[in-house]
Amino acid sequence: MNFVAYQIAWFACVLGGAHQLPWVGVAVTAVAVAIHLVLVPAPGRDALLILTVAAIGALWDGLLVGLGILEYPSGVVLPWLAPVWIIAMWAGFATTLHVSLRWLLGRWRLATLFGALGGPLAYYAGMRLGAVNFPDPVVALAVLAGGWSILMPLACWIAIKLDFDPPGLGDEVATGP
Repeated sequence: MNFVAYQIAWFACVLGGAHQLPWVGVAVTAVAVAIHLVLVPAPGRDALLILTVAAIGALWDGLLVGLGILEYPSGVVLPWLAPVWIIAMWAGFATTLHVSLRWLLGRWRLATLFGALGGPLAYYAGMRLGAVNFPDPVVALAVLAGGWSILMPLACWIAIKLDFDPPGLGDEVATGP
């Protein structure tokens, strides 16, 4: 359910951003995040995770826009910050860290690889749907791969630090591949 909710929110954000309706994605993601927070056993913990990851994402994507690596056609409220629908997408992504992406926690090399491949692929899909432009696609994809190879393990680390009672994680958090 968590993965499906995230995918629905992702498409709402991307398609809303692509069609000059950025607040549609924000609204859909807000509903998905609210449902997530109602269903999880520790909503305060997950709310803090969502806010932290969304803030990191807002700054990261804002930096990429500021450097001219990415261009967004809609949803930019402040020139140094990511568009609102991208921030919402980061919030939606954070809901997966204790649920559908929990298997990735503590598996640092896998998280690095997953980020280096999955991050750029998601942006590429967004580009193909018209939500983001790459002035130089090779540079954009390389920077995204490098950034996400750090951001994914960072998000996992934050999720672990905020998981005060990590059931099922055992020793693999500290020693996983």
